[in-house]
Amino acid sequence: MDDSYAQFCTVARGAEALCERWTPLVVRELLCGSKRFNDLHRGVPRMSTSLLAQRLRHLEDIGVVRRTAAGKVWEYALTEAGEELRPIVMALGHWGARWIGSRLRDDQLDAGLLMWDMRRFACLDEFPPRPVVIQFAFRDARPGEGNWWLVVEHGVADLCRDDPGREPTLLVDATVRALTEVWTGDRTPREALASRELRVSGAAQDADDLWRWLGNSAFAATRRAALARR
Repeated sequence: MDDSYAQFCTVARGAEALCERWTPLVVRELLCGSKRFNDLHRGVPRMSTSLLAQRLRHLEDIGVVRRTAAGKVWEYALTEAGEELRPIVMALGHWGARWIGSRLRDDQLDAGLLMWDMRRFACLDEFPPRPVVIQFAFRDARPGEGNWWLVVEHGVADLCRDDPGREPTLLVDATVRALTEVWTGDRTPREALASRELRVSGAAQDADDLWRWLGNSAFAATRRAALARR
């Protein structure tokens, strides 16, 4: 079946190129700095690997993505045309934060995606010079996604699904919804802690510094501003 709008209008033609299911999220991952296939897939974990490969080929065919060999693997990067999508994708995210907010259904909560987003936007300059290991224990995550470890050392953040065997600096015990809403700006850490949907165990100063270390979603400030106007 032909999916073309059959219009000369460049809005229609641009939508044909970029608005297939999952394609904007693949572009989002590339804009966030993911280069290798497995890293891209971590940002869209519910997308099949075969469909991701298909979407990447499509983006390469239309000149949005460039693929280059890096040893035995391929790396993907945005072309000039792809980089021009940055303000469009960011504007869509800010619009969603301003007018849609979270209002998340249970099936939209994803501990893995949340942790991947937190890892890549962690405020590394705010962490102390000593190694920091933060264990996240989710009470209601899907099987196999209940525990995660964020290890920050030498200015690098690593996300582990298996216990790295190091004493945690902090233990964050939370529901997926509570930590997601804190990350996206729908709730403050104080509100989530008061509700007991989130608990932080460890040295008091480290617990206070946690939220400065982690930062927030790229769209959290827009969400908080929208809530403040209501």
